[in-house]
Amino acid sequence: MNSAPTSALALGLDFGTTNTVIASSSAPGVASVLPFQLTSMIDERVHNTFRSAMCFWEEEGDASHDLRFEAGPWAIERFIEDPADCRFLQSFKTFAASPSFSETHIHGKKFTFEDLLTAFIERLRTHAGPALAELPLHLVAGRPVAFAGISADERLALERYERAFKRVGFAEITYVYEPVAAAYFFAQRLTQAATVLVADFGGGTSDFSIIRFEPGERATGESLRSIPLSHSGVAVAGDVFDYRILEHAILPQLGHRARYKSIDKILEVPTHYHHRFAQWNQLALMKAPNVLRELREFLRYAIDRDGLAKFIALIENDLGYPLYKSVADAKAALSHQATTQLDFHATGYNFDLSLNATIHRADFEQWIADDLRKIEHAVDQALSRAALDASAIDRVFLTGGSSFVPAVRAIFDARFDPSKIETGDQLESIAYGLALIANSGDAAAWRVS
Repeated sequence: MNSAPTSALALGLDFGTTNTVIASSSAPGVASVLPFQLTSMIDERVHNTFRSAMCFWEEEGDASHDLRFEAGPWAIERFIEDPADCRFLQSFKTFAASPSFSETHIHGKKFTFEDLLTAFIERLRTHAGPALAELPLHLVAGRPVAFAGISADERLALERYERAFKRVGFAEITYVYEPVAAAYFFAQRLTQAATVLVADFGGGTSDFSIIRFEPGERATGESLRSIPLSHSGVAVAGDVFDYRILEHAILPQLGHRARYKSIDKILEVPTHYHHRFAQWNQLALMKAPNVLRELREFLRYAIDRDGLAKFIALIENDLGYPLYKSVADAKAALSHQATTQLDFHATGYNFDLSLNATIHRADFEQWIADDLRKIEHAVDQALSRAALDASAIDRVFLTGGSSFVPAVRAIFDARFDPSKIETGDQLESIAYGLALIANSGDAAAWRVS
């Protein structure tokens, strides 16, 4: 897949847990996001973000089965068309720093993390069309301040990134903290020196950077000067908020803590099944023969069978993604209304199930209270590491979908003058910043040391 380099094109890649965005720059100070045009019966629009999801399926060849795959909105389209034949992966970025994840098997073929990332970028490049027909040798890629996962290994994650990016054809990769890239994009509009705090809320992590910016002289072409003051991050973000809605509003309807008879005892079904199901990156791993066999055995002896039967039907019929969308939509609704209704209904040859919940914002904020405290701590940690009081911050820039959550916004309103807080380009600002850095002529200055 290697291509001849082009000196005119600079690329910034924001590989995210939920969405991936790629931006290009062919002139200093100017960048644009690469669009993806999907035309189908399900979806017909231009996507500026490329969903970080993949779908694998088998097709019969002359003498064997060929493994095919899609990514982004095309993967979602293929999955919706034929979920029974599709192995659907999403949020796979959360495995990047996991020492316990070495490989997964898909239709009998082994895939490491770098295999998945390479395949994903290849499909992204294909759907970008002529815009990525030729790749530059240099890529500026975003990375979180703190990788998601228990016992996350930063070195391992970057090694996996490096192998995947070089397989695609990039010879040199510069890694920039995601909030730093967003800060660089934001700083383009500054007309005077300012100390800026950028909060980037992704799907898997929330990252914070404080940077002192000093605009250069435009007349002389002097570039933007900066002094990084501090960084902090926490593995709490949009996916965790989704999990809390599932945990409290949906899992009780799916046999969570259901009881079953075991000889002369009454026991609870182990909770790890439901907790794995509620993590989007684990959905594809649930439909394994041993998992379904164990769940059917619990159902056989269950006292209350209805919820557990629904749970098994969701897994067997690959209904995790549409349920995920219903939960994400409910979370988004709570950003602008006090109460929302989550209604999920699915029917098929051998199932007909409904899940309903009235969700109040006040309850949701209680469910995420511990997560909010972790975010608060990370913000305060960034201020402490910079040896600054909140009053010393001139501008605050919030980016990422969870910046719309009122309880998240309240963290910043309580610490900073609300007139200093800005939002904008929530899903694209990081990619813009990465591309601008790539074409700044001084990308190394922004490299994570």
